[in-house]
Amino acid sequence: MYDLSSKFNTFYRNCVVLPSEERANLIEKKNLNIRRLKEGMVEYNEEKGTDYKLAEEPVVQGSVAMYTVTQNESNDYDIDVAIIFEKDAIPTGTIATKNLVVEALKKKTTQFNVQPEAKSNCVRIVYADGYHIDFAIYRRFKKEGEDEYTYEHCGGLEWRERNPRSITKWFSEQNKTHDYRLREIVRLFKMFCKSRPNSWKNMPGGLILSVLADEKFQAYDRIDERFFYTLQEIKNRLFWNKEVVNPTDSSKSLKLVSSDNDKMTNLFNRLSQQLAKLDVLFESNCTQAKALEAWEGFFNHQYWTNQKQALSKGYAMEQAHVSLASLQESQYYRDSEEFITDFFGKSLFSYRLDVDCVVKNKGNRVGLLSSILNKRELLLPGYELEFFISNTDVPAPYKIYWKVKNEGAIAREKDCIRGQIFEGGRTHYEPTSFKGNHYVECYIVKNGLIQAKRRISVPIKVG
Repeated sequence: MYDLSSKFNTFYRNCVVLPSEERANLIEKKNLNIRRLKEGMVEYNEEKGTDYKLAEEPVVQGSVAMYTVTQNESNDYDIDVAIIFEKDAIPTGTIATKNLVVEALKKKTTQFNVQPEAKSNCVRIVYADGYHIDFAIYRRFKKEGEDEYTYEHCGGLEWRERNPRSITKWFSEQNKTHDYRLREIVRLFKMFCKSRPNSWKNMPGGLILSVLADEKFQAYDRIDERFFYTLQEIKNRLFWNKEVVNPTDSSKSLKLVSSDNDKMTNLFNRLSQQLAKLDVLFESNCTQAKALEAWEGFFNHQYWTNQKQALSKGYAMEQAHVSLASLQESQYYRDSEEFITDFFGKSLFSYRLDVDCVVKNKGNRVGLLSSILNKRELLLPGYELEFFISNTDVPAPYKIYWKVKNEGAIAREKDCIRGQIFEGGRTHYEPTSFKGNHYVECYIVKNGLIQAKRRISVPIKVG
């Protein structure tokens, strides 16, 4: 297969992955509407003489939680948020529960052209620019003899047992299983499926694409080969079987309505047609120009058109709209970061947690990291760091988790951003290795809920 992995990776980083500022915009919309819900419930309670309130901090779900939103989903973002109540503190019926959420939101969304509306599985807020936020409603309770909560989802007419974090947790675990490369395949797959919005209607949703990508993931070293061979296997699979089941409950199909059958057929047909355009990549006389044209036809994206034109006209790199900054961003690295909320709920009440770090150089104590940072002194490579919990008021017993996140150009170049969640004790050891504004986070979890969290910055200035 003709090697365009370098340009393919630049395409992925610069044209597929959602920029951090756009993701921040999504998160802000989510936070704004959660505030509206909380404030609206206060007014609702005052008016009705009730006492409805959330039992946990809301849980982000779907593609936003799984970090698989892509750039060509612009103005069509679906932000899924789970809101959780105590079972014995809300109405028994699903319709009554959704209605109280609708009424609470209406008190703070009077400026919207379309008012919040109860759907079969959620309450929806629609923005004029195409965004919409779905509040999925859950209730929780503890079964006799159990410490952790059982969750039930508010459906059309009944409550069904379902954990609001199960899909996100599944995806995070599968991404790890595939060496943190599943997310990139899903993003690219979604980019393809949304590449012709005016002519390609009725394509499967992101969860179905994620399940198929996980099921048929092909572990090639090159990003372009991983993507191509994974899609080739998905196409072959769909020829024989177009059924897709929930990855956390194999008894449930992800094809919920009859039109989903048409979406699966469309996916198979469009994969077959477009993958055939890539046959040229396997010809012995394939050139870079032919390879660029093939991927241009596959993705229908201006990036490939620009690359093809730049090659044919002999433009310099900067004339091809590829800046030094974009080249740095296109450095390949695995997206290995995990998030504690993928695995545990977050308590509404936060306990105290203080974390510090003893800094040593060749076994000799330099001082506490907090003091070094306060003095604006440099933290150098080659030091030893001993992070420790200095104080917490979370009542025992509990579990402690840590996260070490490397940031900056060197972390990307070394394919070492890390960011995985792991269970540990009251201390954790790390060396300082290379320049970057890194950080360490510590979490205390009790009864399945995050009770306390603390971040400590680890800025390494030279190296």
